[in-house]
Amino acid sequence: MKHLIDTLILAAAATALLFQACSHRIPDGEYRIELLSTGDVHGAWFDSTYTGGGVRRSLYAVKAVVDSVREAAGEDKVVFLDAGDCLQGDNAPYYYNYIDTLSPHLFPQICAYMGYDAVAVGNHDIETGHKVYDKVAKELADKGIPFLGGNAFRDEGKGTYFTDHVILRKGRLRIAVLGYTNPNMKEWLMENLWSGMHFESLIPLVQKDVDKVRAEEKPDVVIVVCHSGSGNGDGKELENQGLDLFKSLRGVDFVIGAHDHRPYTALADSIAYIDGGSKASNLGHGTLTLVYKRGIAVSRKISCGLIPIDKTKIDTAMSRHFHDDYLKVKTFSTQPVGTLSRDIFTRDAFKGQSPYINFVHYIQLSCKPAQISMAAPLSYDKVLKAGELRYNDLFTIYPYENQLFVIKMSGEEIKNYLEYSYDLWIKTAGKKGEPVLNITKKADERFGADKWSFVNRSYNFDSAAGLDYSVDVTKPKGERISIKSLADGTPFDTKGTYNVALTSYRASGGGGILREGAGVDTDKISERTVAVYPEIRSIVFNYLKENGSLDIEKTSDEKVIGTWNFLPQPYAGERIEKDFKLVFGD
Repeated sequence: MKHLIDTLILAAAATALLFQACSHRIPDGEYRIELLSTGDVHGAWFDSTYTGGGVRRSLYAVKAVVDSVREAAGEDKVVFLDAGDCLQGDNAPYYYNYIDTLSPHLFPQICAYMGYDAVAVGNHDIETGHKVYDKVAKELADKGIPFLGGNAFRDEGKGTYFTDHVILRKGRLRIAVLGYTNPNMKEWLMENLWSGMHFESLIPLVQKDVDKVRAEEKPDVVIVVCHSGSGNGDGKELENQGLDLFKSLRGVDFVIGAHDHRPYTALADSIAYIDGGSKASNLGHGTLTLVYKRGIAVSRKISCGLIPIDKTKIDTAMSRHFHDDYLKVKTFSTQPVGTLSRDIFTRDAFKGQSPYINFVHYIQLSCKPAQISMAAPLSYDKVLKAGELRYNDLFTIYPYENQLFVIKMSGEEIKNYLEYSYDLWIKTAGKKGEPVLNITKKADERFGADKWSFVNRSYNFDSAAGLDYSVDVTKPKGERISIKSLADGTPFDTKGTYNVALTSYRASGGGGILREGAGVDTDKISERTVAVYPEIRSIVFNYLKENGSLDIEKTSDEKVIGTWNFLPQPYAGERIEKDFKLVFGD
């Protein structure tokens, strides 16, 4: 009898707990949540530039601000999220991704130390490859931090590859955080990097997921964090669906975006959108105040903004805690790799043929059987000083982990490719005083507000090497490019076939230049692929190890690189030089 009574008591208690969980009755009163977010940190974990004694914005400084908010609001009233692109873009993640692969990865340790509640998966996180992001996902999970990617589905139809959502308890509130990665992954990365999964558009998937979570979990607050850029909110960009979500979602309090490095906030009556930009420059900040009466939220007040990060005000305890890790990365970064014959300015690539982009082309053409190279300036405005080069400088020369592909293209496709690329880069020369470079004075938050900047992404401004050609700025798209010959003087044939070296990003469809410009089906790029080489930065490293120096005269040899210029001269040069000064100053 006693056993039966005990069983009934336990059953009654379980029923009561179940009812309590389902009803989730909140006492009358006011409840406030502070939401803090980062995104596109790109490895800015440490506050040091590794060489030269420079100080930069970092997660050390972010931690100081987060802790000040926690102290003021109460730790159980703060939600702290990251919107992805954590594992690429700096020496630190590179070191823990590919050099020290035996130790626990540093990023999960940093997330745990800082108290992140969840992290979304970014496209550059996937770029690191399965070995890296699978390891990071496991180590984050071991620390109770989900790596969120609710639109990355397993090919065999067994749910999502990453965690899709998490329910957080903050005080008496239940907070649902749904996380997503960029749905346009195949336009950025080769399929081997995301094998075993596929990616769905965030529209209408997120709304379906929100409805399901709200029905099953009964959260008080719903947050969507996604590695998707703001976009224009017109539903036309698969890659940038942030504002599409902001405008269309129901039953969501906050949308946290990333990807396009654009600091931006927007507010409607019941939803806020926050993107803090990149490299720990800002901390996204939202507040939600709820008033409950008889267990029902009768009032919801929401706000959002950005908190600028002061690079000098860091969490010194965090700096001490990770000092040994920093020293490992610094030692790796400062190792000598060769010498440079004279100063190189990466910005020069935007006004014509330049030593910086010539070197990238030279490296790509060194990978046989490449005949022609396509490359864009990936460092926007950096300087490489003559003298000793250190490994750190290789991240200036080539900041991304792109592989090198050699593919077959027809002469006509090559011309169309260049027509498309230069149309992103320049405009047809019009009235005197109007820019020829495709620039605008509209604020571009990536490079600073209230200044002239390029309308399109500069990492899509491909030029060619291995050819002698010209670009006529007085003519419209489709008529600007005139290709005379290959660099060795062999006539160029639009009906011929050539081996073209380009990045894995471009080969997978990145920037649309191959697909939209040249008319190449990048879904079938393997049918055109002649050779695949390792990461381009490693090719640069091996070149320096073998040759000992970067000799500008050698790597700009016209018999290898060829020549190209803007026409007519001196008209085109004078107009472009004037535009160049608007963008970069004197």
